[in-house]
Amino acid sequence: MAKFKKKKSKPTPEPEKPEKELTKEAEESIPSVEKPANESPEPKAEPRISDAEKSDKDKKLNRLFWLRVALAVIAGTSATFIFEDIEGEDRRWASIGFMIIVFIATIIIAKEMKMQLPSSDRKKVVTQAIGSYVFLYLFTWIVSYTIVHSGSAPTGINI
Repeated sequence: MAKFKKKKSKPTPEPEKPEKELTKEAEESIPSVEKPANESPEPKAEPRISDAEKSDKDKKLNRLFWLRVALAVIAGTSATFIFEDIEGEDRRWASIGFMIIVFIATIIIAKEMKMQLPSSDRKKVVTQAIGSYVFLYLFTWIVSYTIVHSGSAPTGINI
């Protein structure tokens, strides 16, 4: 078993009084840092958007969301029939390419809507409903393809 040496020095005493607060005289004696004359007192901020403009922006973003949802369902279903003649792996890549082209078309439509967005929200034209669009497109494409081709595929069950 190891033996430890005992400390021979006394522990440091804790301060009995809390740190002194600065009095008004002490605060006045501390020099203040002055701002240059060419700097404005407030940082530059985005211009305020009124409630009417905000609701108009929200309506347009809402319209863009539902446009992308509707186009995802329509394009997913139509991809089943458009790429019927293509076989194998090429059908999948053609459908994914079609999905991307339709999404780029929605971006162009969104730019034509002339949404007045602040610079912090410029990405919303592209990112609004992107997840819903991709998953709804894939879901409707798979479901419609399965329904159309359900009679021609062997089930493996002998009845």
